[in-house]
Amino acid sequence: MSSHDSGRPIVILLADDDEEDRMLAADALAESRVVNDLRFVEDGDELLDYLYHRGEHADPHKSPTPGLILLDLNMPRKDGREALREIKADPDLRRIPVVVLTTSKAEEDIYRTYDLGANSFITKPVSFEGLVAVMRDIGRYWIEIVELPPDHIE
Repeated sequence: MSSHDSGRPIVILLADDDEEDRMLAADALAESRVVNDLRFVEDGDELLDYLYHRGEHADPHKSPTPGLILLDLNMPRKDGREALREIKADPDLRRIPVVVLTTSKAEEDIYRTYDLGANSFITKPVSFEGLVAVMRDIGRYWIEIVELPPDHIE
């Protein structure tokens, strides 16, 4: 039995430059009945601005620290690999679990993202039903099963 209340919402931050993918992820999360606060950023630069509360994300109440980051690898400006490297190098951010959710199936990307500190690597399913199943499994695992450090539960 988990010692934390699995009903407490955590902020899930999705970093993905594709608007359709962001909307599909939001719909899939809702469809999978994972009740959490989903926020979006569009590239690695905005992801780091969010995490460091810079620019339009300066207000920590409007940009609360996420309990889970879903990260696409291929984004403009700063890609997911670069953002992951910076997140995992920062003692204040490295405890936030990062799940790489990408279209890539390249072995090099899988090895490299784990080497950079990713907690999981998931290839995006091509169907909406597949995405719903993945979101349900992500929610079940990262929100209901895994014990996260207390400072990650908002």
